[in-house]
Amino acid sequence: MPNRLATETSPYLLQHADNPVQWYPWGDEALRLAREQDRPILLSVGYSACHWCHVMERESFRDPEVAALMNESFVNVKVDREERPDIDSIYMRAVQAMTGQGGWPLTAFLTPDGAPYYGGTYFPPAPRPGLPSFRQLLAAAAAAYRERSGEVVQASARLTEMLERSAIEAHSSDGRGMVEDGRLFEHAVQVAGRTFDPAHGGFGSAPKFPQPDFLGFLLRTGDGEERGPSMAVRTLQRMAAGGIRDHCGGGFHRYSVDARWLVPHFEKMLYDNALIARSLVQASVLLGPQRGAGLAEVAEETLDYMIRDLGSPEGAFFSSRDADSEGEEGTFYLWTPEQVEEALGRSDARLLCRVYDVSEAGNFEGRNILHLPHDLDAVARSEGMSRDELDRVLAESLARMMEVRSSRPAPRRDDKAITAWNGMAIQALAEAGRALGQPDYTRRAEIAAEHLLDALRADNRLMRIWAGGRAQIGGFLEDYAALGTACISLYEATLAPRWTEEATWCADAALAHFWSSSERLFYDSPADGEELLVRPREIMDNATPSGNSLAVELLVRIGALTCSSEYLEVVETVLRRERGAMERYPLGLGRLLAAMHSYETSPMECKR
Repeated sequence: MPNRLATETSPYLLQHADNPVQWYPWGDEALRLAREQDRPILLSVGYSACHWCHVMERESFRDPEVAALMNESFVNVKVDREERPDIDSIYMRAVQAMTGQGGWPLTAFLTPDGAPYYGGTYFPPAPRPGLPSFRQLLAAAAAAYRERSGEVVQASARLTEMLERSAIEAHSSDGRGMVEDGRLFEHAVQVAGRTFDPAHGGFGSAPKFPQPDFLGFLLRTGDGEERGPSMAVRTLQRMAAGGIRDHCGGGFHRYSVDARWLVPHFEKMLYDNALIARSLVQASVLLGPQRGAGLAEVAEETLDYMIRDLGSPEGAFFSSRDADSEGEEGTFYLWTPEQVEEALGRSDARLLCRVYDVSEAGNFEGRNILHLPHDLDAVARSEGMSRDELDRVLAESLARMMEVRSSRPAPRRDDKAITAWNGMAIQALAEAGRALGQPDYTRRAEIAAEHLLDALRADNRLMRIWAGGRAQIGGFLEDYAALGTACISLYEATLAPRWTEEATWCADAALAHFWSSSERLFYDSPADGEELLVRPREIMDNATPSGNSLAVELLVRIGALTCSSEYLEVVETVLRRERGAMERYPLGLGRLLAAMHSYETSPMECKR
């Protein structure tokens, strides 16, 4: 019998609707029940493209015995983090404070008032070294509240106080920095250089994340030969050659589990593809038509994938493709030499297998992720072909393989549209249309923006989610700010006055609902929003840029057009407040650094 998730529209929640667990969506019913029965809450947070979320659902939430333990001791609440980033942010911060690590699925145990007292991420069905089984965890968490509720409540209250303080402080320094004025950008490049991987691009070792917003900042700091842009270009080139890129169907996977971009986590997210495509366009422009042509081609391939596979009938963009198909991670994207030969014939298969490193041994669990380990000019010479001829043969072969692959069971698509992520897609398309001379991209961006503004704006407020044919869940700071910056990019691509008007509406709404004039900072949730444990605020970029960074970018860009002193005063206040954080954590504040660079280097006559 379906549980209370059966009436939800989130694909992630619906994946749990037939679990024997008595799941509730986050809301008054679940919270009231917990208080009335004095039962702790088990909060489980994930998203539909998350591989380990699926693993825990199969191993534990489908198990009738595990479900009985959960139902007996807890009020069980399931949250889609993409719908409710505010809830995810609060309890992720709590779990990180308690355990030193975070991730998804997020598992948190709360008092009936919603205060966290224990948590973690994925828990296996049987104990492992250093990790209890999920059943053991359930028993311990239930016993702690049942037998030591006073201690639990006191501990959770202390943690809540810490969360409240950190929401205000959030790495801010109110202007106290060690780097002298005028050298912050140079300092950020130097910090990045300490962990830059010159062989493979990217920063640090494994796992390796694209960090497109920081790459975008680096591309602003000089020409293509200087240290900052050269690190960004090298990273984008190695990503484009690696298995993190889907060479057959276009687009990029989430991140790489190794240092050389070979083995990805196979989910495909709208925001990754939008943000990476934008960085590719920026790099291609910086390098010029000849040197940047290869990156421009990858940008177009990525945007074409986004339009083809994630475009919605209404004109917006869906959220993601799952990592799993046929019960395994990555199966849809993998090849054996026999499969390639069956698709292409012996001669073309030999060439493709050589170029893309397809072997009998395989490079991933006995099968092969397509990637480009060799210089293609050298391959062409050794094959007695021109580079143009090689490119033509490979393109034709990949198109035929794409046809074959399309007959495989595809990973599930999350068919909800998220305003913030759509804003990122619109911005990437508009900027690509303008920079690459592709008016079709610009028009596609306009169609998406028109849908969002028509369908997801009600009572002069913006909604976050379009799913099941309706708008739902009030927008967060990132939704207003991402859509606003997208509208500015559309104005720059089209010069249509409507887009400056819409960007101004987004900026004014962001200030009205998310800016605290007394505390002089942005919050992620609106002042009149649901009262949660704390009001969340995050300045660091994660997989997506923070709402704070996007809001500053929006105000910088609309301020340059309108010369609004209100906008520019807020910009200066935030940049001053976050100065120390940008010094200490530049790789986590790339979008804010880029906004600051734009503000300080643009010929803005109205700046004070």
